[in-house]
Amino acid sequence: MVRTSEQRVAGAVFAASSVVTPFFLGAVAGGIASGRVPTSGYGDALSSWTNPTSMLGGILAVSVCAYLAAVFLTGQSVRRGDTELEQGFRRRALAAGVASGLVALAGVFILHDDSPRLFHQLSRVGLPLLIISAVCGAAALLLLRSGRPPLVRTLAAAAIACVVAGWGVAQYPYLLGTHLTIDQAASPSATQWVLIAVSCVAAVLIAPSLLLLYTLSLRRKLE
Repeated sequence: MVRTSEQRVAGAVFAASSVVTPFFLGAVAGGIASGRVPTSGYGDALSSWTNPTSMLGGILAVSVCAYLAAVFLTGQSVRRGDTELEQGFRRRALAAGVASGLVALAGVFILHDDSPRLFHQLSRVGLPLLIISAVCGAAALLLLRSGRPPLVRTLAAAAIACVVAGWGVAQYPYLLGTHLTIDQAASPSATQWVLIAVSCVAAVLIAPSLLLLYTLSLRRKLE
């Protein structure tokens, strides 16, 4: 396939943003999780985001996003009947899944040294969710080889969701380090109820259209 210079530039920009965005999101999460962000917000401009936990969060976020993207694109290739593309994305999904597992395993030692409280909580209250995540991730990789896209997508998404939930459980009841709890940072009750009401209305109005769009896309009705 012939590609123009504009297509190559657009592809490079999209590829770069697909790496930079999850990396820095993970780095920010690592800075918050390791307690390096003070309540005042005036933490160290460099070390708050360049510490081992932040680097772990950034690299893990990139590998996880690559894994999910490859899994979903594998399913899309199956629906299109493109065997060559399917095999390519399946190989990428397997590689990204294994890489994510290795990064997560290395993260155990990094958190033990750099974020002892987070490690302590993850190894106790967050452990059940991490075990579920590991089981779902391993099952997704095994099923990926046998070609079951719908179940693989569900298991892959569940594995990632359990990791995020495990972090939330381990972080609770603190929002920042051990110096700001969720209750202390919460908005007044009136504001929370307004946000809940707006979110419910938005869900009722938007969720059906998104579901319809996703369904039509899966069935290739939009082409």
